[in-house]
Order: sequence, then structure tokens, then C-alpha cells
Amino acid sequence: MAKTSLHKWFIIVLTAFISSCTTPYNYTTNSFENTIVIEATITNQLKKQEIKLSRTYKFEDEGPVSETGATVSVTDDLGTVYGFDEENGLYVSATPFKAESGRTYQLHVKTKDGKSYSSTAEKLTTETNLSEIVANVTSKEGVRGVEIRAKSFDPTNSSKYYRYEYDETYKVIAPKWTPYEAIAVPKNTGIAPGDLIIQERTKEARICYSTKKSDAIILTSTNDLSEDRVDFQVRFIPSTDYAIANRYSILVKQFVQNQSAFAFYQTLSKISGSESLLSQTQPGFLAGNIKSDVDSSEKVIGFFDVSSYSEKRIFFNFSDVFPNEKTPEYPYNCPMTLTEAQAKEHMLLYCFETDRNPQCFGFTAYGAISMKKSVYFGGYNFLGRVPDNGTITLEIYDTECGDCTSFSSNMRPLFWVD
Repeated sequence: MAKTSLHKWFIIVLTAFISSCTTPYNYTTNSFENTIVIEATITNQLKKQEIKLSRTYKFEDEGPVSETGATVSVTDDLGTVYGFDEENGLYVSATPFKAESGRTYQLHVKTKDGKSYSSTAEKLTTETNLSEIVANVTSKEGVRGVEIRAKSFDPTNSSKYYRYEYDETYKVIAPKWTPYEAIAVPKNTGIAPGDLIIQERTKEARICYSTKKSDAIILTSTNDLSEDRVDFQVRFIPSTDYAIANRYSILVKQFVQNQSAFAFYQTLSKISGSESLLSQTQPGFLAGNIKSDVDSSEKVIGFFDVSSYSEKRIFFNFSDVFPNEKTPEYPYNCPMTLTEAQAKEHMLLYCFETDRNPQCFGFTAYGAISMKKSVYFGGYNFLGRVPDNGTITLEIYDTECGDCTSFSSNMRPLFWVD
């Protein structure tokens, strides 16, 4: 199933409607229908398939609650039963399996309160592979950037309906990193209170890798074309976006859907936009292919999708696509050249005399950090040291400027290629 929760799209509809009012209002739910939400896609990948069960939630609640204690299985037309185990808010197949061409599959869910649900029997769609991912420089709505296009071709002209997701990963380089860090000495160690130990860093903090997943419903169809050939923009990235400032990678995932699944996601995407909310053709409850086994009037949100799947990954550097253009700015304010005023703001004189002018900040630093291991002062991070007549002066910036692990991961992905 798409990583974007169905809850998000239903709550967007309600949120957009409320926010269109001119007078702010703290909305609370007067009526509420507790409805199960089933997110299920199985593919022709040999893997442990995943299914997510949860419940609708009130507008004022923080988010959905997972449906626990359910019995979940998928059966095929040969009588094979694939059981699912509950793991960390998901239901994961006990053994790896994949959807096979020519077989039909049906989802079964029984909740801990005894209610049971089943999907219609679904077949695997045509196995059309994603043939190519390309990055092109282009403009979109007057903004210059790079587009990621997905290409595929089905000579049988039977795929027609496509849904896409992507995972993008990019390199982060902290511009104010130094090889040193300041470590606070804990209390009761016999060393002067507020003292610092300047030492070489023990972990990677200069180069990190951030990963983000697509959070939109991305669809295209070739139904109106003379041939089943896809050449579709999956992602557009402005040239000023730091995600492409160094090295960038994107994994594009293609799901070939049947017409019913495509229509479900297309409608869900449309009703999440403000234009459809204001139209005279607003849909009512969005029904999928999963229903109650005993109560035909009970509402069930979700769709059991059996899709053929393929994926491709590409890498590129900023200089590959924009060889003569300015590199996007770091997402945090880290001036490389300090004005006199900025220097005074970013320099902390580390000493302990009480009659010094300018005033020493040693005790203040100690009071701010207490027992924390890493040294912070007013939201800043100590990045290095500058010897000056025997007095250590520490240059400090926002933590993110010198330690990329404050917002990213220093774990190099296994797939990464420089």
C-alpha cells in the first residue's frame, strides 16, 4: 500500500473545508462514526507483504489508532492461505510470497470484536516494468529545476493505469563542521565546575544522508493514448532546493493498477483538493472493494490492490544538471564570513574570572548545559577552538551548522554510490 496513509487524505478534505471559512474556529467533532480503515497492496515482489489496519479518528485527535488483535489473511484461488502477524502497528505476512500471474487473491480481516471483512477477488495486473528514469532540466510554473521522469512501455496495451511512489535520499554536508567538539565535565569529578574538554569528534557529524518518502497520490493513465507508453513527470525539484545541492538519489516505484484501483485513488486525490470541495459534484462516502461479511450497511474505508511492481534508482550531482549555476543554500543560516556584529554574537569567551571585561561566560555555559554531554549554549553548538594568548575562545553556530546529525543521519545507505 502507499506509504501515504488513507487517513491523511480523508482528514485533508475536512481540513480544507474548515480552513476555507473566513472566521477561525476551534473545530470539535459533534458526530463521529468509528470506521475501520484497511490499507492493503500486495505485489509480484517476493517479500513479506504488509497490510495496515486502523480506525478513523476525530478531527481534534492527534491521529489514527492502529487496529490491534485482528486476524488477517490472504487466500488465493488454489486454496493457499497466507497468514499475517502483527508487528509494530502493521500486519506482516508470516512468510514471503508474491502475487502470481493468473491467480486471484482475496483479503480477509477479522477484528478482535468479532467483525469480519473481505475484499473482492483480485488478479495481478500486467507485469510491465519501469524501463527508465531520467532527470531533465526544465521549468514548471516559471520555476527552473530538474524533473524526474518515469518511462515504460506495454506492447500488449493492457497496463494503462499507473501509480507511483518514490524515496529520495540526498547528501548533507555541514558547512561549519570542525574536527573538534567540546565535552562538558560532569559534576563531582574534582575538575573545576563548568570546565570543558576539547577533543576530536568521536562520530561522523560532517556528512549525513537524509531520506524522504513521497506523500502525494501520483497517478497517470495511458487509456486515451494510441499506445501504452508512459513518459511521466513523477517529481519536480526547484534548482534552489538543498536536496540536490550535493549528491541526490531517487528510487521510483511503479505500480500497475487495474481500473477500479486507479479510480479509487483518483477520486481520493480529487476530493483532497479545494476545487472539488466547492463543486456541485462532491462525492459521498468513498467505497472501495472491501466490505463487511455480515452487515452490508457498514462503511469500510480502503482498497485491496494486487499490483505488478517495478522500481529503478538514479543518482546525480548538482554540477551534472546545473554545471554553471549557484549551488542551493544550506537550509540553516550559517554565514561563512561573519560581520563584526555576527562575530560578537557567535563567539563565546570561555574563562572564569569575575572581573573580566568583556564578561566571561564560563559559568553561564555550565549552568545552561547542566549534566548534558554535548555542550550547548542558548541553542548553539560549540564547534571548535581558537587559541588566543592562552585563553580558549570557542566559535559557535546553530547546532545544525556544524553537526548534521542534529537533523539527519550519519549512516551511509547501503545502496549509496559516490
